[in-house]
Amino acid sequence: MVAAISMKKLSPAVGAEAVDVDRHRLLHDPELPGAILGALEDHGVLVFREVGLDDDEEVAFGRRLGDLVGRPGHPIPEITAITQDAANPLADYFRGNMQWHIDGAMDDIPCKAGILRAHVITSGDGGTEFASTYAAYDDLSDEEKEQVADLRVVHSLEATLRPVYPDPTPAQLADWRSRPTREHPLVWEHRSGRKSLVLGATADHVVGMEEQEGRKLLADLLARATRSERVVRHDWTVGDMVIWDNTGLLHRVTDHDPTSTRELRRVTVAGEETIR
Repeated sequence: MVAAISMKKLSPAVGAEAVDVDRHRLLHDPELPGAILGALEDHGVLVFREVGLDDDEEVAFGRRLGDLVGRPGHPIPEITAITQDAANPLADYFRGNMQWHIDGAMDDIPCKAGILRAHVITSGDGGTEFASTYAAYDDLSDEEKEQVADLRVVHSLEATLRPVYPDPTPAQLADWRSRPTREHPLVWEHRSGRKSLVLGATADHVVGMEEQEGRKLLADLLARATRSERVVRHDWTVGDMVIWDNTGLLHRVTDHDPTSTRELRRVTVAGEETIR
């Protein structure tokens, strides 16, 4: 029997706040993982305010939801520090987080879920926004669904970073183009039977379509998916934790000063199905 957890919807389209879950339940309630995964399927993104987990506890909680992605060389392999502090070797890459994206779009199997926890928040730091790509597909007309059913899209690192660095150096451009691209269907048919659109900053061009025409289509779909009434925003307080379904949501950071020392800590639940 799955334990009930009380959820307060944050918007009509996506998002809910857990109102009866504390640190102890996150780490020890044997029925909570199933309840959280069910709520994640229903709401897309879940907010847990000021639960105050530390690094080891965030990892322990993440393991209750599935296998975790580890990154060798990090002090705790399962923890990624999301910060643009100059000391962070990934700082330049994370500047792309200000665009709508899914994590692991360049992978054959994107991660199942992301778990973010606020570690350092300074005055004026921006929030994180989420939008459902399930809803983006469902909102299409029958004619539009037929038009996009068989389209395939090439994803690239260059597509993500060009808006951030509109005048790249030759070295930057060479580095971007040295990274492998990935081709995915525009419409992801999930094992659950649901369908979503694979959109976001990595989406470079549509296979077999004139480049500008394809990019216009992708931009239009993204704009429709992320209309204000389709978006939920979380403004961070230290100790907050947010979990989102990475297979069916886009996310981005907003209003973020790149000189800020803001730091979120992310644990990543490994993916289970390919985009097909």
